[in-house]
Amino acid sequence: MARRLAPALTAAATLVLAAVAAPPAAAGHGSGPGSGRAMADRAAAYAATAKYKVHANAVADGYVPDKYCVRDKAGAGALGYPHFNHAYDNSVDPKKPAALYYEDDGRGGKRLVGMQWLVYDRDQKLTTDEDRPTMFGTPFKGPKPGNFPGQPVHYALHLWLWKKNPGGVFETFNPAVTCLPGTTRPTTPAV
Repeated sequence: MARRLAPALTAAATLVLAAVAAPPAAAGHGSGPGSGRAMADRAAAYAATAKYKVHANAVADGYVPDKYCVRDKAGAGALGYPHFNHAYDNSVDPKKPAALYYEDDGRGGKRLVGMQWLVYDRDQKLTTDEDRPTMFGTPFKGPKPGNFPGQPVHYALHLWLWKKNPGGVFETFNPAVTCLPGTTRPTTPAV
């Protein structure tokens, strides 16, 4: 297992050093997605989540797997299997995502593809957004209603760091991620 992680950790270290060592002109000014701060934060997320390429490490660190794969009901693509660590709800630390997303690896295991940060809306109103957080130089999406009973109105930011998303690195769903037949949550028939 250590041999499989070595290339990922080497790449993460290279990204961190490049982001920190890059002069401001090369890294970008301000706080947008190409800024030095945004790139350093992405490198930190990469380095912090590299160990979760081994699925058991995520579970051991408190990321609880959902047994269902989440697909985009409105289009092509999916999130994969969410693994939430609610201790990191409201985190805007690039090293502490609230959720990790996995897909089937074709060999009976799970492959890390992305992550999500989730921040609760202060006033719990879908019509206001003055508390919208930003990370990686990108504003979070929302406010959104909860996805399951009891989940508050929230903002969310997805990052497809471990699998390229043709729709964009911060898009909610990834068209390159699929759910195998029989792996999605059964729908409740209308009464």
